[in-house]
Amino acid sequence: MTPARTAALTAAVLALLLAAGGARADSLRFCDVQKEPNATEQDALLRFSALVKDELAASGQDLALVSRSGLNLQRIGQRYSHAGISLKASANGPWSVRQLYYACDEKKPRIFDQGMAGFVLGTSDVAQAYVSLVFLPAEAGAELEAAALDDRRALALLGANYSANAYPFSLAFQNCNQWVAEMLAMAWGAAGDRADAQQWLQAQHYEPTNIQLGPLMLLGLFVPWVHSGDHPPADTGAGRYRVSMPASLEAFARERVPGATRVELCRSGARIVIHRGWTPIAEGCVAAEGDTELAL
Repeated sequence: MTPARTAALTAAVLALLLAAGGARADSLRFCDVQKEPNATEQDALLRFSALVKDELAASGQDLALVSRSGLNLQRIGQRYSHAGISLKASANGPWSVRQLYYACDEKKPRIFDQGMAGFVLGTSDVAQAYVSLVFLPAEAGAELEAAALDDRRALALLGANYSANAYPFSLAFQNCNQWVAEMLAMAWGAAGDRADAQQWLQAQHYEPTNIQLGPLMLLGLFVPWVHSGDHPPADTGAGRYRVSMPASLEAFARERVPGATRVELCRSGARIVIHRGWTPIAEGCVAAEGDTELAL
């Protein structure tokens, strides 16, 4: 492997390890540090978030699984790093996103309702941003909405210990996307707690995302929100992590709920592309036949 390739892959691995649960990092503090968008960039992201809300409102649905791009994970095959549940009836405001995040000051995970603008602004790439929306048929959507809006049920699935690369079938740690997976189990499988949720997910053949890192897994030794002890020895021995990521949540919803639909939106500079369907938008936010392209 060339030095340039090694450096690029190392950066991507660190991006995964530091961003998978919403925590951001620099080399000193490992938390809550990101480039602030300037006024022009912020204005573009806010207008992009308004278009996302327009798409949500036009859907006729009351809920969507929502994912956003964060740090650049493309080198390890992941466009999205962070997912939540966008709720029309949120007490925080229409289409706020209920999600797990890591509270750096408190050093513990929390459940947080965040407006769509703040959710979109969470990307670290101010020049290019992606958002994915998955809409569910009426019965499945209503079941998930009832579970997600119930504070007691949402908090019942909040793990005590956070790890960006949490293994989905262990109670030791939890990341943001794993909380969403367990919410699906509570809504659709009547799970009462995390143990029930994980058993149901396994019984339903939920497949976490397979991240193959090889020797670069050693980088996790230097990151306080990355752990390997909850992962099966066969996985760590093979240099891989199996982790709940937005891609695995979307694949499970598509398989589990016939009739689920997907809309992907991206912004690159002053260009917006809206793509409908389960295939991804082309790299670089390029419109294909059938896509809608708008100018900010």
